Amino acid sequence: MNRTPVYAIRTGIISSIGKSANEVFAALKEGKSGIGRLSHFGSHHKDEIFVGEVPLTNGDLIDELNCHEGDSRTMLLAMYAANQALYGLTGELKHFRSALISANTVGGMDRTEIYFDKKNKQLDSDAQQLLQHPCFSSTEKLAHRFGFNGMVTTINTACSSSVNAIILGTRLIENNKADLVLAGGADALSKFTINGFKSLMILDDKPSLPFDSNRNGLNLGEGAGYVLLTSEKAMKELGATPLGRISGYANTNDAFHQTASSPDGKGSNLAMQQALKIAHLNEAQIDYLNVHGTGTHNNDLSEGMAIRSVFGENIPALSSTKSFTGHTLGASGSIEAIISLLSIQHQCLFPNLRFTSPIVETGIVPITEFKSDVSIKNVMSNSFGFGGNCSSIIISQL
Repeated sequence: MNRTPVYAIRTGIISSIGKSANEVFAALKEGKSGIGRLSHFGSHHKDEIFVGEVPLTNGDLIDELNCHEGDSRTMLLAMYAANQALYGLTGELKHFRSALISANTVGGMDRTEIYFDKKNKQLDSDAQQLLQHPCFSSTEKLAHRFGFNGMVTTINTACSSSVNAIILGTRLIENNKADLVLAGGADALSKFTINGFKSLMILDDKPSLPFDSNRNGLNLGEGAGYVLLTSEKAMKELGATPLGRISGYANTNDAFHQTASSPDGKGSNLAMQQALKIAHLNEAQIDYLNVHGTGTHNNDLSEGMAIRSVFGENIPALSSTKSFTGHTLGASGSIEAIISLLSIQHQCLFPNLRFTSPIVETGIVPITEFKSDVSIKNVMSNSFGFGGNCSSIIISQL
């Protein structure tokens, strides 16, 4: 079946390594990590962990975005990235069937924490803050601010959330349900998230080592990434230049465990295989693989086994850019999709920081230095979440 081409024409991104696509690219090129100590709020584990924290306070974001004092950090990060992707186009949305597919996992948990902290100290606290707790709260605020007139929905499939938002946005356009879709996601650091991952014993007390035999866990991060997707007709009407085409995608579930991937990478394997099938590509046509690569023992071994089973001995150039940004949870898929677009745009490969030795069972050696002047036509980006939610997306040069 012939599929309607879907193009990415704009992006918006904020992370620990940059507040725009240009800043993110510069950091990736220079090998500049955004991993450091937690600074924007207190935590019992503050001196035990490293995180990828966005270098802007809530006050900075509120002033720049003209938002409300009590807005959640997840919403502020989402608004920051969405503003970039839609800059100068807000008035154009009404001329198209426009949709918003936004993802997150943390929601407004930071505001909930502030509320209960004050209640526990018997201080006055506005219960209206609790209305920001659900994941859909930030999506509704984005939709209201920008005036989307079509489908508006929120996705939470753990760490694959925002790539699934891009997949759903792509399918809406392919099936003639929308002309223009803003798709992506955001997540902010919170005490609950840090405590939760600490209890799972999968946080590294040093900058993480994705795909390394000495890996010891992940570094949590925060940020937001949104991709503006259009049909060819809408793209021409906007006079836009495409950054890349969404050529393949898949979402699978290995249903193995609530927090662990299957040892043989069954769900990951299926996601990559099905994405290749939809894109009408074979394994040898993937020029760069942006791996999920969290740095945990389970994930990297499972993903590595799946990569071996799909690509055999002809594994494409690959790296985990979480070594730069930390694991941004629900935002990671869209942030890494934007990084994949940067790889195509600049015809380059990004390094896997701090790598020294491969995992014995897989023998996979990622890229360790920035490489330019390479031919990048097709990039696969993997996002695998808790509960076996496995997604792969392929972005292609035009």
